[in-house]
Amino acid sequence: MIHDVKIKRLNFIPDDRGRLLEILRNDDEIFEQFGQVYITTCYPGVIKAWHMHKIQNDNMVVISGMAKIVLCDLRDGSPTYKIVDEFVTGDFNPLLIHIPAGIYHGFMCVSTSEAIILNIPTHPYNHKSPDEFRLPFNTETIPYSWERKNR
Repeated sequence: MIHDVKIKRLNFIPDDRGRLLEILRNDDEIFEQFGQVYITTCYPGVIKAWHMHKIQNDNMVVISGMAKIVLCDLRDGSPTYKIVDEFVTGDFNPLLIHIPAGIYHGFMCVSTSEAIILNIPTHPYNHKSPDEFRLPFNTETIPYSWERKNR
């Protein structure tokens, strides 16, 4: 796994009224600070990639549907330089993925319905000077193919 990336396995707590899913608590080892909370969605088969932040860390959870979240370490001097991590997560595999600054990441909806992704970044979005750096989804800089792998 990429250096500094952290995963928190999430578990539903069911009862006769429904279920509860704790995502991120301020006493979790993975918690750093609060910036904001937002959701983004992705339609089936759509790829939203690649982007990276220089300041903020992301904490992403697929709260509905299924998505493939992919990370690539392009940080100079990192012990995991050019390593790619892939997580298929959502309804059937709930995970919190902590994505440190400097890691390119993106996602693709792999369910038949829209994927809804919750993000809790460590800094609020700066509309005047966004901390966001992009590469096209099919860049040759990142050794990854978004095609489905039929095994």
